[in-house]
Amino acid sequence: MRQDARDRIFRWLLRVAGTIELFALIFIVAPESWMVSIHAWLGLGELPRDPIVGYLARSTSAFYAMLGGLMWVVSFDLTRHREVLIYLGWAQALFGVALLGIDTYEGLPMSWTLFEGPLVIPLGLATLWLARQLPDR
Repeated sequence: MRQDARDRIFRWLLRVAGTIELFALIFIVAPESWMVSIHAWLGLGELPRDPIVGYLARSTSAFYAMLGGLMWVVSFDLTRHREVLIYLGWAQALFGVALLGIDTYEGLPMSWTLFEGPLVIPLGLATLWLARQLPDR
């Protein structure tokens, strides 16, 4: 595959994943009632009302949105951001493995466990592989 085709695929991958992660912005400011309803709909029982739960949900959403924004930023100049993209690929793949372990340890439903980490791992590996195909600056 030619480099320009790989770059188009890479930009598309980063922008689609980044856009999905930017949807987390909603949950930084979403009413608590939304989170309670979604938590119940996912079959996770009653959402605890402790302040730390809201803090963790909203700050994690902010983190995902920040990562989504970064994915968009680096997508505009892949070669310039090659080293960042290599780091991002490793970080995403390892994060996916960590999520798989955390989800299993915490006893989350199998549907959640199989959806979260196992989707992040190939995204990280694809990012890593595509970044390594980029020319050095």
